[in-house]
Amino acid sequence: MSNRLNTTPNDLRAFWMPFTANRQFKQNPRMLVGAKDMHFTASDGRKILDGTAGLWCVNAGHCRPKITEAIAQQAGELDYAPAFQMGHPKAFELANRLVDIAPDGMDHVLFTNSGSESVETALKVALAYHRVKGNGSRTRLIGRERGYHGVNFGGISVGGIVTNRKMFGTLLTGVDHMPHTHLPAQNAFTKGQPEHGGDIASELERIVTLHDASTIAAVIVEPVAGSTGVLIPPKGYLKKLREICTKHGILLIFDEVITGYGRLGSPFAAQHYDVMPDIITTAKGLTNGVIPMGAVFVTSEIHDAFMQGPEHMIEFFHGYTYSGNPIASAAALATLDTYKEEGLFTRAAELSPYWEEQLHSLKDCPHVIDIRNTGLIGAIELEPIAGEPTKRAFSAFLKAYDDGLLIRTTGDIIALSPPLIISKDQIDELFEKLRTVLKGIA
Repeated sequence: MSNRLNTTPNDLRAFWMPFTANRQFKQNPRMLVGAKDMHFTASDGRKILDGTAGLWCVNAGHCRPKITEAIAQQAGELDYAPAFQMGHPKAFELANRLVDIAPDGMDHVLFTNSGSESVETALKVALAYHRVKGNGSRTRLIGRERGYHGVNFGGISVGGIVTNRKMFGTLLTGVDHMPHTHLPAQNAFTKGQPEHGGDIASELERIVTLHDASTIAAVIVEPVAGSTGVLIPPKGYLKKLREICTKHGILLIFDEVITGYGRLGSPFAAQHYDVMPDIITTAKGLTNGVIPMGAVFVTSEIHDAFMQGPEHMIEFFHGYTYSGNPIASAAALATLDTYKEEGLFTRAAELSPYWEEQLHSLKDCPHVIDIRNTGLIGAIELEPIAGEPTKRAFSAFLKAYDDGLLIRTTGDIIALSPPLIISKDQIDELFEKLRTVLKGIA
């Protein structure tokens, strides 16, 4: 490794870092300069075990040869092609490959550049669909408390994480929220889906009664709420939402930016939970986090509703300069090849019992008030320090990094989602390190 890679930049002021305590970071930077398979390399040469798949996205592990080679080859062959009124073969090939692994009925794909853009796209599709169907009064969107749907205005409007919303004014109008499903008193230390809380879905009926179904376009939920601290759907919850939406002609959107591409042991959470939404948003694992890209799946019923009028007219006035970008498409195709060749869509199902056992072995650690899991996702909720919320978990994050482990924290919750290539020995290592961390924080 070159000395240049190991050198921290001599001035950190210019970069305003996202979702970061900038002043704290720049006093003691944590620089990553390399990565391979399950590990990052820090600027001081230490190997850091990746317990979070980067940011829920590096599902196949880091710097996988097939993906990096596909990017290099594509960059030298066709670096960019306009997405409006023009095409290139790999975007169409990718859409076909995605439809092949999607839930039955998800027959069409729109490409975006991030999870945030995927959510914006899905919301716009939902609103426009009702309009072209002659139901223009259906303009209301329903999200959920503690939901995370990216950081654009539509996403934070339907989202329900207060810190992501409070500084940005009134947001979109005509948005309501269902209650979240976190019931620690009844469901603490549940393994898999909680027994209690499925009836919370019935709150959607109350909202429908309040606003009238004729005004509601769509409901959007994460099948597993990730960024808020891993909230797993209670048994029967998602099916009940589907029933209510179907009853009232409301579109159901699953935000699978985190759960998509094998995280639960199936390509998508819709398949894992056997609940069919009308729209699915994805990103992150689509390209293994290597090149920004997202994909939104819609049913033929939705797609075909737009295919009306003169054939020379644009059917849906939406898209991005980089929709289906050639290099991103090449990266995604190579990522899908890697998932298939290594059985990564089902590996989480194979490893989840061992993952669950090791995760819940931390129940006796200091300050732990809840543990929850599904697939290769886990959360450890810590008792907050009185008057200093988030500090205990952040202290754990810093100590874990010093001990050679990358974790993610949200509030006072530690979230875990390792690359799907993780071995049982590495699971052992992860939780041994985490046990040491939890015993060492105040």
